[in-house]
Amino acid sequence: MYRLNKKALQILQAEIQRCSGKDQVGKIEQEIVIKRLEQLCKEKGDRAKLDELRDSVIDIYPQFSEKILKQAAKANQSKGFFTKLKWVTILLGSSTGILWVVNLPYPMIRWPVAKIAPILLLPSYINMDYHYREAIKNLEQADQLINQATSPADIEQGSQKAAAAQTNLNNLPVWFLGYYPKAYCNFFGCTWKFTVDEFEAARGRVARIEAIAFQDRNAFTPLEQGEMALKLARQQYEKATSIKDKENAIASWQAAIDQLDQIPKATFAGETAQSKLKAYKRDFDNARIGTFIAAAQEFDLEAEKIQPKQPKAATELWEQATQRLNQIPTENPRYLEAQRLLAGYQVKLKTVADPRSGTYIEAAKEFALAAAKASQNPPHSVVKWEQIAKLWQKSIDQLENIRVEEPGYVAAQKLLAEYQTNLGIIETRRKAESEAQASLQAANEQIQGLIASPPANPQQLKGKIQGIINRLKTIQAGTTAYTEAQKLLVSAQKRLQQ
Repeated sequence: MYRLNKKALQILQAEIQRCSGKDQVGKIEQEIVIKRLEQLCKEKGDRAKLDELRDSVIDIYPQFSEKILKQAAKANQSKGFFTKLKWVTILLGSSTGILWVVNLPYPMIRWPVAKIAPILLLPSYINMDYHYREAIKNLEQADQLINQATSPADIEQGSQKAAAAQTNLNNLPVWFLGYYPKAYCNFFGCTWKFTVDEFEAARGRVARIEAIAFQDRNAFTPLEQGEMALKLARQQYEKATSIKDKENAIASWQAAIDQLDQIPKATFAGETAQSKLKAYKRDFDNARIGTFIAAAQEFDLEAEKIQPKQPKAATELWEQATQRLNQIPTENPRYLEAQRLLAGYQVKLKTVADPRSGTYIEAAKEFALAAAKASQNPPHSVVKWEQIAKLWQKSIDQLENIRVEEPGYVAAQKLLAEYQTNLGIIETRRKAESEAQASLQAANEQIQGLIASPPANPQQLKGKIQGIINRLKTIQAGTTAYTEAQKLLVSAQKRLQQ
């Protein structure tokens, strides 16, 4: 390799011509510099750099263009490496192109190549193995994140994993399912064992997971809206200064709870809503019942003020008060408090509107209140259920004294329907208690008889024990005999298994 190539020499010669004078001295200077450069053209070694070219001309031509020197130095650089690189690039590009063609996802190309030169399909094998591993991993992660979600972030991450698994499955060519490249797999250890059915099952599983994730994401919107509406309703209730404002807040509160209750329970948002609804409903019931009682008391105070001069308006207020109190369910802790207020308001109401029927209704309510108190904290004995039933019957008898033409007849009929329903419930409880006691007594007698004279035949013994178990299972929960029956049942089942 010569130190100065022809192209660089030509560039320098052109600038020398420009810098040289026309006289004899100029010609001598020109010959000196050109001889130096021609000497570099004859010498072998490393290519002359910019500094060396500058030193060859600058002592004679101080005005020599630096730009020309740089051009010459650049032209003098070795091009052998780049030429080699060009051919290597062309070779690699051609090889890559060939590999790309033979690895196209078309069976008509790949099957012949797989039979003749399977090594050429190495990129496909690597790609298949990678996507198979990633598909299985992403699918399992998506399933865990979606079906065992603990937060909205899990749903979002699971959706992304499902999409990634779908992408991996899309990159597994169907033609290779069941195909096993022995040479590659013996060396690298393949992991795929897919069949067409398994492949379709995996795609179906991805589709199901994506559908679940889609439903879960959609369900978060009503969850967020419902919780926001509930929060605003609570704030509205706490800031309310009048009964009307409180009742408006209660209505909004109820609407928010209904919205949360309508979220599909199969979704993560639905499960979250259901786990919170118990507390939400408890707080709502406390606020609602408190509002009913406060409203009734406010109506009563106002009715007392206006009753002497405006009896009709007072009657309407007491009716509104009783309407509020009648909405309080029997299982609520403030039910008895509401019933005491209700009894007082109804006395006042009947005194104004109908003294006779009011007296009967008031008496019926007293019996009903006594029955309600007596029926608390079940279970009770048969005797006590009978006493409670008698109290409800006395309430019914009082209401049946009110004639059709009396003003209080409609109100009496409403109470009569309620009390008769309650009496039916009590009779059912009494009957269940009676049957439970009878079944328990019969079971105990069978047990005692078995202890006194056990059968010699083991099968006979097991048959009798099974009969005792069947009888004990007939004893209903909510009866006084239930706890003892369960203990005997456990003991009998253990004995049967011995």
